[in-house]
Amino acid sequence: MRKSLKSIFILLFASSFLFLGYQIISRINYKKEVQQNIKTIPKFSYSNVNGENFTNENLRENTSVIFIYFNTDCEYCNEETKMIEENIKRLKDIQIIFISFENINKIKKFAQNHKLDHYDNIHFLHDSKATFASTFDVNSLPCLVLYDKNKKLIEKIKGQTKPEILIKKLKIK
Repeated sequence: MRKSLKSIFILLFASSFLFLGYQIISRINYKKEVQQNIKTIPKFSYSNVNGENFTNENLRENTSVIFIYFNTDCEYCNEETKMIEENIKRLKDIQIIFISFENINKIKKFAQNHKLDHYDNIHFLHDSKATFASTFDVNSLPCLVLYDKNKKLIEKIKGQTKPEILIKKLKIK
């Protein structure tokens, strides 16, 4: 009886160990695949606050892009947006894409409250299927994903970031 219990215990331990190893390797491979996919701006399609479709085809040519994944109730997101609002003249040559999975009306009100709803280079998008986080491998709020004018990834930044740092990383004059 003891021998069979010992064998069952060893078998369960080995099975658990193999299963966890498989899970870890799968996660690592998934992360590598996502990193490869975001080296350039991946194809995407979201709705703007007017309900119109906005895709990577709508991005300006030869223009750096900042994607800002945010939530309207997030204190750090609001601070980030306030800093962008205060430095809007310095950021005028960058396309800034705010994206949230929240209700379109909340996103629209957020844009209006921060007085960023009337700039040509700033867009507020609704991620109705909550795919942005997995597509761009972001898991914090705010999270900024910076791309150069050739649509190549510069960096992903978790958390609030000063405009001076963004300007330096995007090599704005």
